[in-house]
Amino acid sequence: MLKNAVKSFPKVADGFIGAIGRTPLVRLNSLSEETGCNILAKAEFLNPGGSIKDRAAWYVIRDAEKKGTLKRGGTVVEGTAGNTGIGLAHAARARGYNCVAYMPDIMAQAKVDTMRCLGAEVKRVPVVPYSDPENFNHQARRYAETHPNTVWTDQFDNPANFRAHYETTGPEIWEQTGGNIDVFTCATGTAGTLAGVTRYLKEKTDGRMRAVVADPPGSVVYSHFMTKGKNPVIEGDTYVEGVGQGRITGNMSRVYDILDAANSIPDSESLAMLYRLMLEDGIFVGGSSAVNISSAYRIAKELGPGKTIVTVIPDSAHKYAPRVFSKSYLEGRGLYDTLPEDYKKFVCLP
Repeated sequence: MLKNAVKSFPKVADGFIGAIGRTPLVRLNSLSEETGCNILAKAEFLNPGGSIKDRAAWYVIRDAEKKGTLKRGGTVVEGTAGNTGIGLAHAARARGYNCVAYMPDIMAQAKVDTMRCLGAEVKRVPVVPYSDPENFNHQARRYAETHPNTVWTDQFDNPANFRAHYETTGPEIWEQTGGNIDVFTCATGTAGTLAGVTRYLKEKTDGRMRAVVADPPGSVVYSHFMTKGKNPVIEGDTYVEGVGQGRITGNMSRVYDILDAANSIPDSESLAMLYRLMLEDGIFVGGSSAVNISSAYRIAKELGPGKTIVTVIPDSAHKYAPRVFSKSYLEGRGLYDTLPEDYKKFVCLP
């Protein structure tokens, strides 16, 4: 009887899984007032695990359950920059599974700590290209192949990731805007968000909505799009975690042919946006969110007043604060002097 008690309370979420999604769409007032557009962002940091990756984490676990490849007491393993690992650690704990995460060793320590506190086993590995057998994704796959009742959730190429956003994030944005949307833009890591939301909204608007991929330095996506795959190059690197890619993932391929444009966002631009949003809107975002919003801001200025541009805030700045608010870290990356003078006084960590 108690297991079904939530049915008696129609507005009560059914545990961690039931709290995923249905996040608010927030108007970014400072940018909207300046441009005359409605620049709107999905507040995905309000998911129960703190990021948009809760959606994908639940969908890839549910997919494995439906296929019968994951049974109670089993283990989910993934290669992750952190947020999917956190989402999987939460969802696995809620569903009775163990969690193992392979993670590039340059990612924020707070992500590692969070996963370990949730009982996940975290294996930090050196950063190498996808073509290298020791890439974190390949190590995760091999772990699953050599351990019983273990599933590699394969977030980069698993269509369940795409479906998470085609079935939830996209429809939520459509409902929240009343179908009034001119452009959707975001950066990609796995490309689940970009692909699922774009595909859904393109279908709802008969292709009229424009889709723009945003890309930080050190990623191939912008170059790949601009050269139509004929001569893609990777230049530089970035302070931004969780977005940028060295290849066109399986999820990206689901939407690549219907993208309309691409924006390359330098670190100096996204970092200044990160500080501006905190100072003018009171919104505490990380680097990937700042890339997304920088792209939306550019588009608004290009199109002129009266348009509605939607993006996502994948998570908050809390995990990245020891870096993006650290003077020594920003100086080490040559970013401190790129900040407007009025912003430098808010670099509050040594």
